[in-house]
Amino acid sequence: MRNPSPKRIGLAIVGAGRVGLMRGAIAARFPQVDWIGIAEIDPARGRLVGERLGADFVTDDYRQLLRRPEVTAALISTVGHLHAGPTLAALENPNKVALLIEKPIANDLGESERVLKAIRESGVDALIGYTQRFRRRWMVAKDKVASGGLGDISTVTTRAFLNRMVAENAYRREPDPLPNSPMVISGTHALDIVMWMMEGRRPVEVDARSVAKTLGPACGGIDATAGTMVFDDGTLYQSMVNWALPVSWPGAVYGLEVGIVGTSGVMTIDDTHRDFVMATDAPQGGAYLSDASRRVDFIGSTPAGDMALGALRGPLHDETQAWLERLSLGVRTIHATAEDGHDRLMLAKAYDLSARLRQPVALPISPADAGR
Repeated sequence: MRNPSPKRIGLAIVGAGRVGLMRGAIAARFPQVDWIGIAEIDPARGRLVGERLGADFVTDDYRQLLRRPEVTAALISTVGHLHAGPTLAALENPNKVALLIEKPIANDLGESERVLKAIRESGVDALIGYTQRFRRRWMVAKDKVASGGLGDISTVTTRAFLNRMVAENAYRREPDPLPNSPMVISGTHALDIVMWMMEGRRPVEVDARSVAKTLGPACGGIDATAGTMVFDDGTLYQSMVNWALPVSWPGAVYGLEVGIVGTSGVMTIDDTHRDFVMATDAPQGGAYLSDASRRVDFIGSTPAGDMALGALRGPLHDETQAWLERLSLGVRTIHATAEDGHDRLMLAKAYDLSARLRQPVALPISPADAGR
């Protein structure tokens, strides 16, 4: 039955960078969004994005924005290690402000745990921006696994390759290299897809190793992490994420290969984007920077999607649109919950802990186990 009276939305956008602007542009076109406010620490950027979105209110103080009575929903799109503060501030608004928080909830597991506790106590609808769930191939894969099309799952494998631009951007924007591991920042997307498909199975152990031959000398970072996760029913998940590929690697951001084997079937998914290649004489940019060596690109490898014919097309658009429909129409969606977000951070931290200790670790781990 059709909802005869959609709810109106007053949207607060905390952080007006790339993602805040992209999601804000989608919201500005949504019929039920009546009011948009922006908080951005860079006043010039705030004014620019405010003008583009036709915002009703712009400030450099997110607390001021999140206290506004017009706010019914908030997008938290600051730099990753700054997500916790605005999230907690939004929970203080008596309107029970619905939240879409870019992953992760926090870079620190203890801080993430505290924020999750506050979200639970508030009763607000809080979701995490795991955009890749909204690629059609992962929805179909989820459905095939959930419906028993492969039988009882026995093994899963994932391999993620990322251009070094992602790592360099992460280490440039955030102060401490240790929390910005390839698992926490990038491998978490593959991890979420797998855990989404493996719902009902509980991971009990992870054994991982890391290498730092390229980013280690450059900035104290990690090149790659590989490991095996064991589930309570014996299912094995082997994963590897490497975000130290040369800048000349044609994948602008993400290339993922997945294999899922069950007792009565197998499914392989190529999400490397090598089916759409563009080569030019001039240097190509990408999501993070332009470099003279980038003259070939795998189109579609930016997780948000692509600008085409004047608008963003792809999973970030679909995820944002679904969230707005959830708020306005009350429809069910496939977003990651705050609980999912905290769980994925815990698992990513467990990979890093196992790699540091060079031994298997039991799951779940605690904030005290994870350290930074």
